[in-house]
Amino acid sequence: MSKTEIDAVTAEFFGTFDNRGGKAADVARIRQLVLPSGVIVKTGPEFTVYTVDEFVEPRQRLLTDGRLVEFSEWEVSERTEIAGDIASRFGEYRKSGILDGELFEGGGTKTIQFVRTSDGWRIAAFAWYDQP
Repeated sequence: MSKTEIDAVTAEFFGTFDNRGGKAADVARIRQLVLPSGVIVKTGPEFTVYTVDEFVEPRQRLLTDGRLVEFSEWEVSERTEIAGDIASRFGEYRKSGILDGELFEGGGTKTIQFVRTSDGWRIAAFAWYDQP
């Protein structure tokens, strides 16, 4: 059951960014999926460590102000290891959308650390690497 629950949280996480077909992205939902003091890291040349709010707020603006439309991200492969009340997921993902009128596609790797709480599985941390 744990793997199924982790799969569902992961799918919900990726779904928070989806604004295809005029649907409103729900990036604020990340505040319920990630622990309040969760750590979010973007790797690569623009290495940045975010709090949950620092991560959510600019993405919410970007996905609702008309600059980024028809956007979605989805997992294409993953491996998940579960040990009691902790889990680690390592996965490849793809993304596409229209940014400032230009179609783009990309992908990368995400690692997500989960913990089981009294409310179910939550994200304690995640990091990502976008392929150049």
